[in-house]
Amino acid sequence: MLYYLFEYLDKHWDVPGTGVFQYITFRSGLAVILSLLISTVFGKKIINFLRRQQIGETVRELGLEGQAQKAGTPTMGGLIIIVATLIPVLLLAKLDNVYVMLLIVTTLWMGSIGFIDDYIKIFKKDKEGLKGKFKVVGQVGLGLFVGYILYFHPGVTVRTDTSKINIYSTEQTIVSSAVKEEKSTATTIPFFKNNEFDYAELVSWAGDDYKDYAWLIFIPIVIFIITAVSNGANLTDGIDGLAAGTSAIAVLTLGIFAFVSGNIIFSNYLNIMYIPNSGEMTVFITAFVGALIGFLWYNTYPATVFMGDTGSLTIGGIIAVLAIAVRKELLIPVLCGIFLAENLSVVLQVSYFKYTKKKYGEGRRIFLMSPLHHHYQKKGYHESKIVTRFWIVAILLAIFSLVSLKLR
Repeated sequence: MLYYLFEYLDKHWDVPGTGVFQYITFRSGLAVILSLLISTVFGKKIINFLRRQQIGETVRELGLEGQAQKAGTPTMGGLIIIVATLIPVLLLAKLDNVYVMLLIVTTLWMGSIGFIDDYIKIFKKDKEGLKGKFKVVGQVGLGLFVGYILYFHPGVTVRTDTSKINIYSTEQTIVSSAVKEEKSTATTIPFFKNNEFDYAELVSWAGDDYKDYAWLIFIPIVIFIITAVSNGANLTDGIDGLAAGTSAIAVLTLGIFAFVSGNIIFSNYLNIMYIPNSGEMTVFITAFVGALIGFLWYNTYPATVFMGDTGSLTIGGIIAVLAIAVRKELLIPVLCGIFLAENLSVVLQVSYFKYTKKKYGEGRRIFLMSPLHHHYQKKGYHESKIVTRFWIVAILLAIFSLVSLKLR
């Protein structure tokens, strides 16, 4: 909204200083500052409101040290993240940008699913919350919507050839007539030369017009990624500061990818896919990172608020959509390695338990407890040490992901 106001003042009234709002970097800087202020200053008011309404966490007895003290801690803190993200975005981003609108819808969609889940747990006194099948339906619904928009919307295009782009060092002028933009389901295969892969190739057996059927592959892939990453973030939210911290690292990395992919100069220099208009996502991303860091102010050990599914499902959904939008979804196993490890620990634990129970008559376990962070708790590690080490691993994975820009 402010973007359009200052754009009007710049074009029609020539007000000094208003032209700076045309720069993504300036608006991104404002977005992170504003989101930090909202999440820290108004976050306290939201926590107090949740406490007055007795919206507290009901902690299951898992035999973990310090667990009993967490009962009654305000939850649904994901509302802080959502509010602190959306207000700067609505004020500073271009709201007619398809990627920004997609991220806003994702935030509200996944936030609603998580809110319903938390509401059932707290007010209906049902520890299981929203039934798993309904969560999956919601995630699949979002995947269908996101996949449809990214495949069919005319504003979602990629660069196919910038080999003839000339960038004059004196005036930074771009001869963009050589740039051909087209609809494509191409994505990036990290760490490989000539690393663009088109999902349409998977249906090349369908005949000469096989690209018309690419959506049959693309949309299910989008659904799978959104479901997997949102569930991974949900499982990671088990100890104070873990999900918010690791997510902030991953989102910041995706912000770098979005910025360079949406800038024709940087994408040409790095020889990566140019995605027109995707740079505008940087405003959303910086607001989101600011909201996550601000939330950490209250969520670090000992937490005074939990994000609940309202926050964790939202975080996972946003990360998945960001990765797909910048065509870096194949980097998710690396960039979101913490989420992957948490997911796999649960899958392996359950599968092995069922297998051994059937074979030996008693269930056996690989880990002391799953998800993985609980395994280390059982081994006697303090929450703060587990979280800090997971953050370090997340930073290393983020650096490794960024290296993929040039390491091929």
